[in-house]
Amino acid sequence: MLSYIFKRVLSVVPVLFLVSVFVFLMLRLTPGDPAAILAGDNATPETLQRIRDAMGLNEPLLTQYVKWIAGILRGDFGTSLISGVEVLDLVAKRVGPSISLAVLTIIIAVLVAIPMGVIAAWKHRSWVDYLVMSFSVLGFSVPVFLVGYVLLLVFSVKLGWLPPQGFKPLSAGIAPFLERAILPALTLASIYIALIARMTRAAMLDVLNEDYIRTARAKGVGERRILFVHALKNAAVPIATIVGAGFALLISGVVVTETIFNIPGIGRLTVDAVLARDYPVIQALILLTASVYVAINLLIDLSYSLFDPRIRY
Repeated sequence: MLSYIFKRVLSVVPVLFLVSVFVFLMLRLTPGDPAAILAGDNATPETLQRIRDAMGLNEPLLTQYVKWIAGILRGDFGTSLISGVEVLDLVAKRVGPSISLAVLTIIIAVLVAIPMGVIAAWKHRSWVDYLVMSFSVLGFSVPVFLVGYVLLLVFSVKLGWLPPQGFKPLSAGIAPFLERAILPALTLASIYIALIARMTRAAMLDVLNEDYIRTARAKGVGERRILFVHALKNAAVPIATIVGAGFALLISGVVVTETIFNIPGIGRLTVDAVLARDYPVIQALILLTASVYVAINLLIDLSYSLFDPRIRY
């Protein structure tokens, strides 16, 4: 078991290395001068040269890369060119809303989508199955921003039940947090409910045709136990993969939803950094996002052994 985990962890090192090289070269070789951003439009060539020397921009690319990676390994992602704040502190202030929204979205999606998918597979080719599949198609087809605006119009403008924008951290209390987060979470959950329900249905249909399911029914095992204990457990691998990938995507920031609901998350920070050409922040966000994806996919990969007994170490 330990050797298997070690091999899987070791396999992510080349991936992160290639991502770091890509991010570094992409920002170094694209048009634009970080020194000019810092100095302003009226800077003299001498001023620009001094800033480039201070930032190490005149050094060879290999030297710049080694220093950058060495700083990251020490936890130093650099300083924002625009605000002058440490990049890690800037990201830390924004990651809380994104994680809170991601967790709430996934909870809603899983609680709604998995029962929908299980029931659709159980009632295969019935009106229930067609209804669930129609909802899935609708969830994929309707743009997220349209769902967000409709929810705002109904629950904030027309009914006045919920505030239209803003964010309250969980530390402010469960009620204030949910009051602000429920609409963006429902907006994001719409597409994930459709995706997870569809995947659950497909995985359950494969499992429900297995011999051990027919044997369990022949022995008189209750249908609820067959569906949610025996079948769902063995169909969990593709479902867990979709849930994990969705969670990683949500943590990395959802620009449109965060903009609609004015949530100060990672998505908004990414857009602001790109528009301002804040290179240290962009580098850190891409690298951290890639690390989150790799880490979650690694956890999913390791969790396969819990669901699939065919995996041996």
